[in-house]
Amino acid sequence: MPDVVQKQLPLRPAGPDTVAALLEWYDREHRELPWRAKPGRRSDPYKVWLSEIMLQQTTVKAVIPYFLRFIERWPTVEALAAAPRDDVLAAWAGLGYYARARKLHECAQVVASERGGKFPKRSADLIELPGIGPYTAAAIASIAFKEPVTPVDGNVERVTARLFAVRTPLPKAKAELRRLAATLTPEKRPGDFAQALMDLGATVCTPKSPSCLVCPVQPDCAASAKGIEASLPAKTAKAERPVRFGHAFLALREDGHVLLRRRPETGLLGGMLEIPSTPWAEGSSHLVGPQRVAPVRGDWWRVPGDVVHTFTHFRLEIAVHRAIVPVDAELTFWAEPDRCQWVHRRDLDRVALPSVMRKVIQHALKEG
Repeated sequence: MPDVVQKQLPLRPAGPDTVAALLEWYDREHRELPWRAKPGRRSDPYKVWLSEIMLQQTTVKAVIPYFLRFIERWPTVEALAAAPRDDVLAAWAGLGYYARARKLHECAQVVASERGGKFPKRSADLIELPGIGPYTAAAIASIAFKEPVTPVDGNVERVTARLFAVRTPLPKAKAELRRLAATLTPEKRPGDFAQALMDLGATVCTPKSPSCLVCPVQPDCAASAKGIEASLPAKTAKAERPVRFGHAFLALREDGHVLLRRRPETGLLGGMLEIPSTPWAEGSSHLVGPQRVAPVRGDWWRVPGDVVHTFTHFRLEIAVHRAIVPVDAELTFWAEPDRCQWVHRRDLDRVALPSVMRKVIQHALKEG
């Protein structure tokens, strides 16, 4: 039988040599992204902030077109601050996690009105701004202002867990991984180092089948030395998502207008527009007498099939009801008329509708 090739112990523990190797790799292999400064140029704090807010729980591929449209429409933080919030929400529609958009606009207004359009340079001050947590503060401070701090996102957690062979499962390991990442953060080029970790995790040290043979820090990787890199970071098993049910009522006026309602400012999809709907609750989707809770009196019929949408913490199944109503149709008290408006169906793409409601509209109008 042929000899079994054993993995060798790392030549050195992760440390300054690891940082040097990673920065050298980053200089050659960094991703070209629209919010990144060209080599030798200073990063724009506004672009760094905007991109980092967009990238929270969203992929780079999905964010790029949104980022480019935002920058074209609102090229400065002052321009974004001056924009109507509904315009910002509408431009954000499709990115999900809409609380980010509300906080984005609020933060822009604070920076524009209270800080002369300038972002603070220190992470400790950045974290005081609306919508900016520890990770985003560290990202802005390191990339835009060269503060020696390391933002730890999912990619950085994975690289760090493997470099140091941390077996503690996430999320319990988060504090330890932040501490270990901080031990590597250099005084010089901290922003490039942070982005190098992100790029390494996104392109080489991937969740499945990491490309260890081309990894610039493989000689320093304790997990690779033990042959356990693919199993790290370990994760605590997630509980199964609960299922919630609801009913949506699409009222289409004879002149082509659709009834929309603004959701409460707080809570899920706060401040966004919706097709008037019942509360989303666990339990049966059966609804006795939809006419009783419809927003407009009319001849309602249930559209065959349900709309299914998955949120972070639950799965939603919506039964959709549709009615064609006269132009002078009166709203019922169920509609909460003060929060309602009629929007022509040709203008629906320009209003702040979350993805789930666009699914509802498409489903309801698919037969005309």
